[in-house]
Amino acid sequence: MFKDKVAWVIGASSGIGEETARQMNKAGAIVILSARKEDLLEKVQQSLANPERSQIVPLDLVQQENFKEIAKGIYEEHGAIDYLFNNGGVSQRGEAFDTSEDVDRKIMEINYFGNIALTKAVLPYMRKQGSGHIIAMSSIAGKFGFYLRSAYAASKHAMQGFYESLLLEEADNNIKVTIAYPGKINTEISKSALNSAGEAHGKMDHNQETGMPVEECVRRLLKAVIKNRKSILIGNKEIYAVYIKRFFPSLFWRIIKNQSAT
Repeated sequence: MFKDKVAWVIGASSGIGEETARQMNKAGAIVILSARKEDLLEKVQQSLANPERSQIVPLDLVQQENFKEIAKGIYEEHGAIDYLFNNGGVSQRGEAFDTSEDVDRKIMEINYFGNIALTKAVLPYMRKQGSGHIIAMSSIAGKFGFYLRSAYAASKHAMQGFYESLLLEEADNNIKVTIAYPGKINTEISKSALNSAGEAHGKMDHNQETGMPVEECVRRLLKAVIKNRKSILIGNKEIYAVYIKRFFPSLFWRIIKNQSAT
């Protein structure tokens, strides 16, 4: 299904984005690697099964004024943008009381406004080619709030509202949307998470260390894309909290308050 398709992977320098790029490239896709740090993207590119079928396009989710030109360049060079894996973002480790509004706004700017601005830059080309699939990487924190993640959870809740609306609006244009909600995944996302002062958390949390292997996470994600699922929860037993909240809300709040924040 992915052979010779053009897949633009945001956040490809590490974690789920890096593994997505690796598995898509192995499956025969032409992969566009994007993130802020070009040196890390070069290392990822060198590790691919077919590095010659990839391209590095540095991108900062804060610099949204460049998105339309970047998307245009990719489309003109490759003739299509079949998949957009909108995976870039930043997490949080700080209590709401201590976190400045500047940090709140930064997280929202990257995780929400940067994310949807990139989608809007790609949509005209997907409409032009009459097809496309957008994969929006949310989080289990997009289903309920949690300790130390007030702004992060808010940004992911906002993503859900946007992409659920988008999948309805673009269905007639043959543009598909899959919203992914990963739980505890073994990546280093906690190290770059912003604390209440806006600085890197710098620690590997226990929840990440003991989480689902990133390879398995991406395998499940790509299966959901193939099946054109509108949403998917990915993780181990922590994802059951979503169903407990839905059907047994009182029980949910008793359970969740005793969970470790890290």
